Amino acid sequence: MQLHELRPSPRQQRKRVGRGIGSGLGKTAGRGHKGQGARSGGGKGPGFEGGQTPLQRRLPKRGFKNPFRKEYAEVNVQDLNRFPAKTVVTPELLVESGLVKNMKDGIKILGMGELDRDLTVQAHKFTGGARDKIEAAGGKVEVI
Repeated sequence: MQLHELRPSPRQQRKRVGRGIGSGLGKTAGRGHKGQGARSGGGKGPGFEGGQTPLQRRLPKRGFKNPFRKEYAEVNVQDLNRFPAKTVVTPELLVESGLVKNMKDGIKILGMGELDRDLTVQAHKFTGGARDKIEAAGGKVEVI
């Protein structure tokens, strides 16, 4: 086979149903006569198992999902070393610097790693370890 002998593969045309007797799919358009499958919107929904109790109903339900739960964007103390000393680290600065993409319901500072400069950190929540490390480095913690 040569490059100039290549042809696009023949494409199958979609079936145009209900377009007359000669098409082979006229009148009932391949749906048969009467019944659930012949109706518009007819048929069983996803998860239907032929009358058997569906899997989603057979499995036990556990736990509780709190619809009012707050989700915080988390930042570790070690990540704050990218800012120069004496900087006031605000949530806006964290988003601007790319440390946080989505603020969600607020910012929470976690205590992983070490901090080697004095910063004033403003956030919505702090863990105990993070608070201690920021203050040990000579910085200040401000809860918004």
